[in-house]
Amino acid sequence: MTGEFSATWLGLREPADAAARSADLADLLPGPIRTIRDLGCGTGSLGRWLAPRLTGPQHWIMADRDPALLAHAAANMPFPAVTVETVQGDVTELTAADLAGTDLVTCSALLDLLTAGEVAALAEVCAKARVAALFTLSVAGTVTLDPPLPEDAAVEEAFNAHQRRVVDGRRLLGPDAPAVARDAFEKAGATVITRPSPWRLGAEHAGLTAEWLRGWVAAAAEQRPDLHFGAYLQARLEKIPAATIGHVDLLAIFG
Repeated sequence: MTGEFSATWLGLREPADAAARSADLADLLPGPIRTIRDLGCGTGSLGRWLAPRLTGPQHWIMADRDPALLAHAAANMPFPAVTVETVQGDVTELTAADLAGTDLVTCSALLDLLTAGEVAALAEVCAKARVAALFTLSVAGTVTLDPPLPEDAAVEEAFNAHQRRVVDGRRLLGPDAPAVARDAFEKAGATVITRPSPWRLGAEHAGLTAEWLRGWVAAAAEQRPDLHFGAYLQARLEKIPAATIGHVDLLAIFG
């Protein structure tokens, strides 16, 4: 579920992630927030975004499957009131006991890699522990490119189908994740608030847009090799478009 992304890609996307996340939801967090468990933390970019928005001392428990990413995350939380520990493991193994003493569970760009059952289990774990959850940048499945090309819709459809694929017997949620997560946390007794958190990529983000296009089209082509998207990708890379890429942030609070 985690450890699937390189530090290079995560570093490239970090500024766009920071600009997209909902500061509004961060402002609604119930306080005080002292201990935060970051699931699938990657390089720690969510921590670097959220820590300055919280007051007082903080202890971050960074959890990921990839030890190299954990080391990077632990070494790059440059805030004097913040301490960090790392835990190597999988989000699907989280228990209510793991959340003892935790004030907030977070994750970024993770829910779409889970199944409906795994998200329901995560909601139940948070409910049992009575721990608020802030989940950012779940893929929404919507892409707008300017200028548009006729093939855009077919690529988007194929990509979204790829995001919902079955992997080792697990059907991933892909762009269904925001709605499924909202339903799961509401059923678990939480008050749930969501906000759109799209990437808005202009000329200054050309490097990120190009790398995102390569990944977007590669996934679409894997899903639909019969559609032959090579010429489309070449045209897009020759003239990098402006892009709006949909995500959703979710805050769940247990009263």
